[in-house]
Amino acid sequence: MKYPIEKTESEWKALLGEERYRILRLKGTEYPHTGTFNLHFEKGTYTCGACNESLFESNTKFDAHCGWPSFDESIPGKVQYIDDVSHGMKRTEILCANCGSHLGHVFNDGPTKTGQRYCVNSLSINFK
Repeated sequence: MKYPIEKTESEWKALLGEERYRILRLKGTEYPHTGTFNLHFEKGTYTCGACNESLFESNTKFDAHCGWPSFDESIPGKVQYIDDVSHGMKRTEILCANCGSHLGHVFNDGPTKTGQRYCVNSLSINFK
Protein backbone atom coordinates (compact mmCIF):
# COMPACT_ATOMS: atom_id res chain seq x y z
CA MET A 1 0.00 0.00 0.00
CA LYS A 2 1.17 3.54 -0.75
CA TYR A 3 1.36 6.10 2.07
CA PRO A 4 1.83 9.88 1.94
CA ILE A 5 5.21 9.41 3.66
CA GLU A 6 7.39 6.60 2.32
CA LYS A 7 11.01 5.76 3.03
CA THR A 8 13.24 2.78 2.38
CA GLU A 9 13.72 0.42 5.30
CA SER A 10 17.33 1.65 5.57
CA GLU A 11 16.06 5.22 5.88
CA TRP A 12 13.51 4.23 8.53
CA LYS A 13 16.15 2.34 10.53
CA ALA A 14 18.54 5.30 10.45
CA LEU A 15 15.76 7.70 11.47
CA LEU A 16 14.18 5.58 14.21
CA GLY A 17 17.04 3.68 15.82
CA GLU A 18 17.05 -0.04 16.56
CA GLU A 19 14.24 -0.40 19.14
CA ARG A 20 11.74 2.01 17.57
CA TYR A 21 12.44 0.47 14.18
CA ARG A 22 11.71 -3.01 15.61
CA ILE A 23 8.32 -1.90 16.89
CA LEU A 24 7.19 0.62 14.27
CA ARG A 25 8.44 -1.09 11.11
CA LEU A 26 8.83 -4.78 12.10
CA LYS A 27 5.55 -4.90 14.08
CA GLY A 28 7.21 -5.61 17.41
CA THR A 29 5.85 -5.13 20.92
CA GLU A 30 7.45 -3.58 23.96
CA TYR A 31 7.24 -5.32 27.33
CA PRO A 32 4.15 -4.36 29.35
CA HIS A 33 4.51 -1.69 32.06
CA THR A 34 7.83 -0.46 30.60
CA GLY A 35 6.72 2.29 28.22
CA THR A 36 7.04 6.01 28.88
CA PHE A 37 3.40 6.75 28.06
CA ASN A 38 1.67 3.88 29.88
CA LEU A 39 0.72 6.03 32.89
CA HIS A 40 1.19 9.42 31.22
CA PHE A 41 -1.91 11.64 31.50
CA GLU A 42 -0.90 15.18 30.53
CA LYS A 43 -3.11 17.19 28.18
CA GLY A 44 -1.97 17.20 24.56
CA THR A 45 -1.75 15.09 21.44
CA TYR A 46 -0.04 11.76 20.82
CA THR A 47 1.68 11.58 17.45
CA CYS A 48 3.22 8.84 15.33
CA GLY A 49 6.72 7.93 16.53
CA ALA A 50 7.90 7.68 12.92
CA CYS A 51 6.33 10.64 11.10
CA ASN A 52 4.79 12.82 13.89
CA GLU A 53 1.27 12.68 12.43
CA SER A 54 -1.36 13.40 15.12
CA LEU A 55 -3.11 10.15 16.10
CA PHE A 56 -4.77 10.39 19.54
CA GLU A 57 -5.96 13.22 21.78
CA SER A 58 -5.15 12.98 25.49
CA ASN A 59 -8.84 13.13 26.48
CA THR A 60 -9.31 9.69 24.84
CA LYS A 61 -6.57 8.05 26.96
CA PHE A 62 -7.41 5.86 29.95
CA ASP A 63 -5.67 3.38 32.26
CA ALA A 64 -6.70 -0.07 31.04
CA HIS A 65 -4.36 -1.78 33.52
CA CYS A 66 -2.90 -3.77 30.60
CA GLY A 67 0.61 -2.29 30.66
CA TRP A 68 0.40 -0.27 27.44
CA PRO A 69 -1.02 3.17 26.66
CA SER A 70 -4.75 2.81 25.91
CA PHE A 71 -7.13 5.09 24.06
CA ASP A 72 -10.83 4.72 23.34
CA GLU A 73 -10.72 6.37 19.91
CA SER A 74 -8.30 7.81 17.39
CA ILE A 75 -8.41 11.09 15.53
CA PRO A 76 -10.68 10.33 12.53
CA GLY A 77 -8.80 9.23 9.41
CA LYS A 78 -5.41 8.99 11.12
CA VAL A 79 -5.32 5.25 11.84
CA GLN A 80 -5.52 2.35 9.38
CA TYR A 81 -7.04 -0.99 10.45
CA ILE A 82 -5.66 -4.34 9.22
CA ASP A 83 -6.83 -7.87 10.04
CA ASP A 84 -4.04 -9.66 11.92
CA VAL A 85 -4.12 -13.43 12.33
CA SER A 86 -0.53 -13.83 13.56
CA HIS A 87 0.35 -15.77 16.72
CA GLY A 88 -2.78 -17.93 16.44
CA MET A 89 -5.09 -15.00 17.26
CA LYS A 90 -7.55 -12.86 15.31
CA ARG A 91 -6.90 -9.21 16.07
CA THR A 92 -7.09 -5.82 14.40
CA GLU A 93 -3.71 -4.19 13.90
CA ILE A 94 -3.53 -0.41 13.87
CA LEU A 95 -1.12 1.50 11.64
CA CYS A 96 -0.39 5.16 11.10
CA ALA A 97 -2.39 6.06 7.97
CA ASN A 98 0.30 8.60 7.02
CA CYS A 99 3.38 6.31 6.98
CA GLY A 100 2.14 2.75 7.60
CA SER A 101 4.02 2.31 10.87
CA HIS A 102 2.77 -0.27 13.39
CA LEU A 103 1.14 1.25 16.48
CA GLY A 104 -0.40 -1.77 18.20
CA HIS A 105 -3.89 -3.32 18.12
CA VAL A 106 -7.47 -2.27 18.81
CA PHE A 107 -9.86 -4.45 20.80
CA ASN A 108 -13.61 -4.33 21.44
CA ASP A 109 -13.25 -4.63 25.23
CA GLY A 110 -12.85 -1.00 26.29
CA PRO A 111 -14.68 0.22 29.40
CA THR A 112 -15.72 3.59 27.95
CA LYS A 113 -18.74 4.50 25.83
CA THR A 114 -16.91 3.64 22.59
CA GLY A 115 -16.22 0.07 23.75
CA GLN A 116 -12.81 0.34 22.05
CA ARG A 117 -9.35 -0.14 23.54
CA TYR A 118 -6.53 1.03 21.29
CA CYS A 119 -3.55 -0.76 22.85
CA VAL A 120 -0.47 1.18 21.67
CA ASN A 121 3.26 0.73 22.18
CA SER A 122 4.83 3.77 23.88
CA LEU A 123 7.70 3.59 21.40
CA SER A 124 5.17 3.95 18.56
CA ILE A 125 4.11 7.40 19.71
CA ASN A 126 5.41 10.81 20.73
CA PHE A 127 3.62 13.47 22.79
CA LYS A 128 3.18 17.17 22.17
